[in-house]
Amino acid sequence: YCVEFKTESLSHHCALENRPYARWMQYLREGHIVCVACQPPAMNTDTYRCSGDGHNADRSKILHWEAVGNSQCQGTWKKIRQLEHCSCPLVHSFIFT
Repeated sequence: YCVEFKTESLSHHCALENRPYARWMQYLREGHIVCVACQPPAMNTDTYRCSGDGHNADRSKILHWEAVGNSQCQGTWKKIRQLEHCSCPLVHSFIFT
């Protein structure tokens, strides 16, 4: 499954990232909608959920995220909806880890 989130805030460290494999962090923006896929091995084998997916969160709850590989690139987002059939676009798509 996938979860759509709207970014609420992010640290300035994301824009400073210039390593080739991590340049995607430069393109994160407040107010953008991102799509995050829950796939093994991030999925809990008992619950079939990914940690941090905001399962029980309502749309007003602010949730925290952190980029893998750069713990200083972090921020907040709000869950918009969960999609059972993923159709994440090629840009602004991520996976839980």
